[in-house]
Amino acid sequence: MSNFDPKSLIDLDVCVTNALELFVDPKTKFPQVGFDRFTRPLVVGSGNAAATGRIVFADKDAVFADESTYLDKLQAISTIDGVVLFSASGGKHAPIIAKTVKQKGLHVMLFTCNPSSSAGPDVDESYVFPSRPEPYTYNTSTYMSMILTKEAKDPHKEAGRILDHIKKAVDPALARFDKSLAGFDAFFLLVPEQFDLIRVMLTTKFVELFARRIARDVFTREQAKHATTVVEADKELFIAFGRENTFWGKDKLNIPLPDNPGYAAIMAVGYYVIGKIQAAKPAWFKQALPGYCNQAKNWFGKEMLLIVEYG
Repeated sequence: MSNFDPKSLIDLDVCVTNALELFVDPKTKFPQVGFDRFTRPLVVGSGNAAATGRIVFADKDAVFADESTYLDKLQAISTIDGVVLFSASGGKHAPIIAKTVKQKGLHVMLFTCNPSSSAGPDVDESYVFPSRPEPYTYNTSTYMSMILTKEAKDPHKEAGRILDHIKKAVDPALARFDKSLAGFDAFFLLVPEQFDLIRVMLTTKFVELFARRIARDVFTREQAKHATTVVEADKELFIAFGRENTFWGKDKLNIPLPDNPGYAAIMAVGYYVIGKIQAAKPAWFKQALPGYCNQAKNWFGKEMLLIVEYG
């Protein structure tokens, strides 16, 4: 790490295109998942794994929790008949959660990208999703592959459609602000109402990449009407996804979504735009990552790698 070159890490937008190119490849295998195994599952994950679980099981009578709340949910809700654990690595909190719920006699299903996860011995079913090597915390191909598996009849075709849209529609829209993104110190993202659940994932990505260096808000249009813009930043860019923003902000960037988009599309396009912001700003995340990984290994009791690769 002492010889680490921040330039060796890709930005998030490149990570998005890499993920979509993997999914387009006909040799990439997506698992056949039994989404209907449980009547009322407890869906558990940490960070964006929890957000992914909410998206994947949004159409089910599921109970949602994270590493801090799952025990309370199990104690309070007697109708839970199984557990679905989301964890790209199958490590960190996942083995603890899996072992704990297994001891309660519940059937445990694991959604992961790691065929050799440490949570594996304590789960009844493990579904391994495709992913590519990515910088630590990016988790783009990992969770996007889970979402694609759930919502797309043909994940390969849908990934190709999203990738084509980014090249033909998103890049031209971004070109207008290509030279000026660096000048904004606040960003306000407007997402369509049907994608309310993506707000957590987009906000988390801002936190991971920029922390408090950049101000950001992510709201649906209806939510944005409720006193979210009483005070605006001096240099704030309003980015609207899917529908033109003619109302909020002095500086506006409208990003089109493909026809009939799903959560994989809004995730890919949203991450791609955030990646362009990352590329325009100083390399804060890349420069700080080695030190963070050194610190985090003490929290989780294992080496934290700058580049995460499964399989």
